Amino acid sequence: MDPLIVWVVLAAIALVGIIYVIVIYNNLVRLKHNVSKAWSNIDVLLRQRHDELPKLVETCRRYMQHERETLERVISARTAVGQAREKKDMAALSGAESLLRTGLGQLFAVAEQYPELRADASFQHLRERITGLENAIADRREFYNDSVNRNNIRIETFPDVILARFFRFESADLLEFDAEDTADVSLGSLFGS
Repeated sequence: MDPLIVWVVLAAIALVGIIYVIVIYNNLVRLKHNVSKAWSNIDVLLRQRHDELPKLVETCRRYMQHERETLERVISARTAVGQAREKKDMAALSGAESLLRTGLGQLFAVAEQYPELRADASFQHLRERITGLENAIADRREFYNDSVNRNNIRIETFPDVILARFFRFESADLLEFDAEDTADVSLGSLFGS
């Protein structure tokens, strides 16, 4: 066999191998960035809700003189969500979200006892805004978890696992809520809207 043909075949095999490695690497990078993008979508909504909650609490405070504990519970949970969000700690965020959803549910349930509050335009607007944000967060959480799942499967599947370990691609944590939280995402149901 001609040595030139052997070198051409070896070069072609090496070129195909290099292209294959590049394709796998680029796919892993794309998946990693999809997880980041999905998290950013949730983060934006969490920040928006974070900004709306003090307005809601202040509106409620004007009417609810004897419900200080409920209002403080919402603010405390808001702080915990903010801290977990900043750290990107999915386990802490899940727990804080559960507390916040419970606190908001209690706040809106107590608000039913205050007809003047329910009639307040600011309260109605904030209730609708927060309910909309809750629904959007639930939608984005599903997209985030799907992106995380795809990323985690890919970096654990052969032959991608070889490059993933070599380039230190890491798995991401799912954002999971308690069954009660996923069963009652819409806060509007507390008001019959």
